[in-house]
Parts: sequence; C-alpha cells; structure tokens
Amino acid sequence: MSELREIHHFIGGRWTPSKAGETVEAVSPATGKVLASIAEGEREDARLAIAAARKGHEALAALSRWDRARMCARIADEIDKRRDRLAKTLAEEQGKPLHTEAYGEIDAAASGFREAGELIKWMEGEFIPVETPGKRVISYRQPRGVYAVVTPWNFPINIPVEYLAPCLAAGNGTVWVPAPSTAICAAELMACIVEADLPPGAINLVFGPGPVVGDEIVGNAGTDGIGFTGSPQTGAAIANRGAGKPMLLELGGNGPVMVLDDADLDRAADAAAFGCFFNAGQVCAASGRILATRKTHEALADRLRGIAEGHVVGDPLATGTTMGPLNNAAVAAKIDEHIADGLKSGARLVTGGKRLPDLGSPLFYAPTVIDNVAPDAALNTAETFGPVAPIVVCESEEDMIRVANAGSHGLAASVFTKDLAKAFLFSEAIQAGLVNVNSPTCYWELHIPFGGASGKNSGLGRIGGKHTLREVTEIKTITFDIN
Repeated sequence: MSELREIHHFIGGRWTPSKAGETVEAVSPATGKVLASIAEGEREDARLAIAAARKGHEALAALSRWDRARMCARIADEIDKRRDRLAKTLAEEQGKPLHTEAYGEIDAAASGFREAGELIKWMEGEFIPVETPGKRVISYRQPRGVYAVVTPWNFPINIPVEYLAPCLAAGNGTVWVPAPSTAICAAELMACIVEADLPPGAINLVFGPGPVVGDEIVGNAGTDGIGFTGSPQTGAAIANRGAGKPMLLELGGNGPVMVLDDADLDRAADAAAFGCFFNAGQVCAASGRILATRKTHEALADRLRGIAEGHVVGDPLATGTTMGPLNNAAVAAKIDEHIADGLKSGARLVTGGKRLPDLGSPLFYAPTVIDNVAPDAALNTAETFGPVAPIVVCESEEDMIRVANAGSHGLAASVFTKDLAKAFLFSEAIQAGLVNVNSPTCYWELHIPFGGASGKNSGLGRIGGKHTLREVTEIKTITFDIN
C-alpha cells in the first residue's frame, strides 16, 4: 500500500507543516477515496504567513513592473507544462469532467497570469493640470501592501488566479487561504508559482478552516486589502471583520434568464441549459432561474428536458462524461431542499430531481428541469448552486423585470430576444453587474468587468483584467513646486 501524500502550507518561500501538527484528509467526491493528507492550519500559521507576506511585498514593490510581468509569464509557462497533471487533479478532487471542463479551467489560469503581467506594464498615471502657478501634479498607481485572499472550491485553480496574478503583478504580498475541499488543487497551483523564482513571501498558502485561518487573515492588522469569492453570508462576515480595508468581494448569484416571446427558443434553451448544467451548476454566474411567459414556458421546458437527459453523468475522468459529481454534501442537501420546496409550491418536475447513488457516490445528481416554479419558491429566490433548471412563469414580458429584480442577488443575467430595442430596455432595467444578450448568464472573459450590482448581495468591486488591477492598487498623488 502506497503512503498517503502529505501536503503542507507554503510560507515565506518554504513548504512547512502546521505549527500544531494537525492534518485532515482530502477526499474524492466521485469515489470517496482519500487522496491526500492536508495540513490543518491555525491562527499562528496565518500570522506567520502575514509576516512573510510583508517582506514579500517589500521585495516585490522594489522590482520594476517588467520584472513582475516576467514572473507572471514564468508561472503561466509552468501551468502550461503541468497542464495534464493540474487538470487530472482538478477532476479528481473538485469533480468536474476532465475532458469537457477541467482543461479549460487550467488554460484560463495560465492566461490570467499572462494577462495580468502584460496589463500592469501599461497601467498609466496622470499629469493633472492645476490652478496654482508653479505647481505640477502627477498621480500613479502603487501596490496597497499585503492582500488577504480567500477562495472557493468551484473553480479552485482559476478563481485564485483572478486575485493572485493581479496582486503579484501590482507588487502586493499575498496570503491565500483556499477552500479546504480543494486543497490539493491549491497545492498544485502553488507548485507552479514556486518554480517562477518569486521573492520569499510574495505568495503564501495556508490551509485550514475559514472561520479560523480565513478570519485571521481578513481581520489581522497586518493585511491591507481583501479579496474573496464565495457566499453572501461569508462575504458579510468578512466585510465586518475587515472593516476599513479595501475589499474586492465577488459573492453569490442567482442569474435570471429572461426569454421574451419573440426569442429563438432553441438558442435560449441551449444557452440556459449550459448556464444551469456547466460545472454541475456550481457557478456564481449560473442560470439560477429561467423566466418565461405562459406562451412559451412549456415548449422551453420540453427543449430543456431533451438537453438534460442527453447529459452523461459519471466518473469525471471518463472520456464520455459531461457532468461529474457535486463537490460536497452541503450543496447536495441544499438542492434536495430547493427541489422539495418547489414541488410543494406547485411546480411540475419535468426530469431529474434526484441523486444518482448507483454511480458510486451520493454526490452525483441528475440534471433537473422543473416547470411552473412559484415566484416565492427557493428555486427562484435563493442560489441553488446545482444542476437545476427552474422555469418561473411570468404574467407578461414586463413582469419578468419585476421577478428578476425581486431577489437579493445581482451578479449576472441573460435576455433572449430578436428585438434590439427590447434587448437594451431589459438589459438596462435588470439589476445585475453583467447582462448577456442572447448568450448564457455565465459568458465571461478574463478581461471583462464582473461583479455585483449596487443594492444587492452579490459583492463589491469588479474583477477582470485592468479592473482587478485598479482594485488592488491605490492612487498616489505627488505635487511639485517648481518656483
């Protein structure tokens, strides 16, 4: 029997076990197999990482932007070299299909480092005209200091890159706490970063429970900024603990897909299904609910059923698999609750609606379509985060705007119509940070601004390309008297 792999923190340029010596097991969601032993960090581990990140920040800030850009490029090259290993780890530990989804996430991570390195080189300042004679004023961007970064399990390779790459490019030291259920993915990404010859402490990795190590890094006075992707509930707790620090929070979504009566139903169904079933629905910008009128909802449900039943659910490493297991038991339990609530409220189960334990794990879930969901059902008002396509029947096209905006989320949305005027009208009326016309709610590219609408619980700030770099830097203004 082979010895279980041990994974440690990475602090101050070294792989190191937890101070307390505690470990936890990483388990495959598809098989239940124990994959590795993970260091279980405590507050002292997080504090050591913060101190190391301060030194790392000082070393990074002393380098030119071109030097830091070359570091980002080296990390991207290493990700490319380890592409197969990273993708397999992602499929095994997170559960997404290797061939249809995992490789794409790895490629996006490499692009994220390359783009951050290129963009920082061209982030310009200003020469500001002023009224006072003999005065010259300039402003430019500089790093904030040490960033606390806490990331989720649904995209455990690429979402961390959305923060780590801009922080590195900008010159911030970073302490990164990943989700415990995808710790191996984090370690594999960190191994790529290690090969890029960064200053010790530039990026530090600490494993452990969010309420312990995550709480320490966001609340500790030694960190100067916060980056977090996760639930609105955790985001609110982080905002409270880190009050006064600049924050970039990408929180939950429950993206409405608004299918107007003139829409191409085949195109709308394909896009909605992709938004509902991609990564088994475990996406912040997933298509959380589909809004249609009585004229089209049954035809839409029929098309969605065909797509759902065409999915191959199974082993994420198998060639033909198009949907793997859910990542954890809490997500599966929430899906059970939301479906039961929807049916109790009078919805019609079109297909799915159950777990598939015969596939080897209780975390496999059938792609599900539910029609005629009540507006007050959890499937419409809350983020389900699973492979469910709930159709909410609205009394009119105008009523869709009311239903779409009634919830507490405001991250991403879609509008399907052939009418350009309606496309603009509905896009501007929806309270969401991103609205995609005639494409899935989860369409996004790395440089596009992405974040929640004001007044909703979907976050603060914008990730994406130059927008993230603006968030993780601050403006320094200098005035000169030339008299």
